[in-house]
Amino acid sequence: MTGGAGHGSSFDPDRIAALRARFSNPGGTPPIAAPPTSPVRRRGLAAGPPWLRAGALISGFVGLLYVIEGVDEIDSRQLDSAGIEPREADGLTGIIWAPVLHGGWDHLMSNTLPLLILGFLVLLSGIWRGLAATGIIWLVAGLGTWLTGADGTVHIGASSLVFGWLTYLICRGWFARHVGQILIGLVVVAVYGSLLWGVLPGQPGISWQGHLFGAMGGVFAGWVLSGDARRKRRGDQSGVIASSR
Repeated sequence: MTGGAGHGSSFDPDRIAALRARFSNPGGTPPIAAPPTSPVRRRGLAAGPPWLRAGALISGFVGLLYVIEGVDEIDSRQLDSAGIEPREADGLTGIIWAPVLHGGWDHLMSNTLPLLILGFLVLLSGIWRGLAATGIIWLVAGLGTWLTGADGTVHIGASSLVFGWLTYLICRGWFARHVGQILIGLVVVAVYGSLLWGVLPGQPGISWQGHLFGAMGGVFAGWVLSGDARRKRRGDQSGVIASSR
């Protein structure tokens, strides 16, 4: 019995745990706890509330347009020749530059308020999504104008972005079935819907091609960037159909 008791005590679980703890920490000092991690401050486009980021970005872009127009004025309007020249190989580079060039202060000022309001609304739902939409509109408007513009003309102005942002805001909610975005689209239609007449040939000297293809680019951007929402909706509908069987 004595031997049995001794054998049992040598396999005491509490004693074994204490020995393991001692050998794993010979100095007997308690383990040092890791210092608490400090929160990482967000920088760049991710910093601040969405409305502040959107406002700062669109204000900076419009401010840049005024700087460019000032340089163009000093340079005797030489920058305006860098716009889109339809079906000219050299005119392809104008796709990049046309939306930041204007034919004078009146032209720029007429675009300023729509740029600020519509650009802010586009960026408000997400900076990167808004930038992606702008990139699509920029490219579609430029290529369409280059392909269909009249020979011997040069097309400049940010109105292609205005028309693209306008149609993007109108249609994105319908594509994504997002109630909040649909409501914003309805408000935009009520305030700026009359601008859409500008996609038709009209006043000489106005690039209706830029307006038309900018508007088409906005619809295309709304469709492309609502892809996740449309796929999710199709998946949810498939799940409902499958569960009902």
